[in-house]
Amino acid sequence: MDNTTEHLGTGRRKTAVARVRIATGNGKILVNGRAFEHYFLTETLRMHASQPLIATDTLSKLDVHVNVSGGGPNGQAGAVRHGIARALIALDANLRAPLKAAGFLTRDPRMKERKKYGQPGARKRFQYSKR
Repeated sequence: MDNTTEHLGTGRRKTAVARVRIATGNGKILVNGRAFEHYFLTETLRMHASQPLIATDTLSKLDVHVNVSGGGPNGQAGAVRHGIARALIALDANLRAPLKAAGFLTRDPRMKERKKYGQPGARKRFQYSKR
């Protein structure tokens, strides 16, 4: 592991994009300049975003700085998770195997389907009136 520089990773989920910088430290995580606990308010979102650090046992060894934009809380947490996983690989290539096995490197392709003209939503149709 390189002790002097920061390692970068970009994560995406739905319409959220997270730019992640990791460096050796004592486990401090900042998201958009705020503490991790104050940005992701529920325990579920915090756990989801920090899964790569827990899986590689680096939670207390690295400082993480994240800029995330777009989407909602769930999409942003997923983007942070993806970005952290990519940054960990930039830090240490040996971490690729456990991260890939856990599925943290796969970008979730599911997006909201667009609304079509002539109907009220993506799939829903206007009610048919026979008379």
